[in-house]
Amino acid sequence: MGDSMKVKICGITRSMDAGAAVAAGADALGFMFYAPSKRNVDIASAAVIIRDLPPFITRVGVFVNPDRNEVEEAVERAGINCLQFHGEESPDFIAGFHLPVIKAFRIKDRESLKLLGEYRGAAAWLLDSYSPGAHGGTGHRFNWDLAVEAREMGHPILLAGGLTPDNIRQAVTATSPYGVDVSSGVEVLPGIKDPDRIAAFIRNAREG
Repeated sequence: MGDSMKVKICGITRSMDAGAAVAAGADALGFMFYAPSKRNVDIASAAVIIRDLPPFITRVGVFVNPDRNEVEEAVERAGINCLQFHGEESPDFIAGFHLPVIKAFRIKDRESLKLLGEYRGAAAWLLDSYSPGAHGGTGHRFNWDLAVEAREMGHPILLAGGLTPDNIRQAVTATSPYGVDVSSGVEVLPGIKDPDRIAAFIRNAREG
């Protein structure tokens, strides 16, 4: 893909959805190792899906306030090669792994951006919508002007939160992110992706 914008399809629970994402040109797939999530996948199931992925696809393990052993087990058994932390993990915690780390932030208002600078050790910052009871996957967008402010802090930004095939062109044009991340916006049910929506999302993201 060279220097083109990266696209991550998150909340993968089925091999057929992983295959559709790969065929459509996704750069990365996300696997939710978080039991309360509607898109949770166990390590054994993720390993089966990941085993058949081409080597150029980044396999992202998504965690919410995990313990270190949980993360290391997913890396070892499932073949995860990138980590995404979606909870209140400390900068020291995420620095303790020898893999690229994406740190997610739930953006409510400008105050939410103050935390970002503490996590410059992360390879990228993922900006998601704030919801009091959910760690992502809400299907709601936030104020994209805040994503522009975050990008101006000089660190790679992944835009998430309420993105769909219908609004992704506008989102990319407005924010010029390093990459974009989608889950519910390409689903028919939580954890069940629509291959046509995946293809449309990736096409429109790159055209944007």
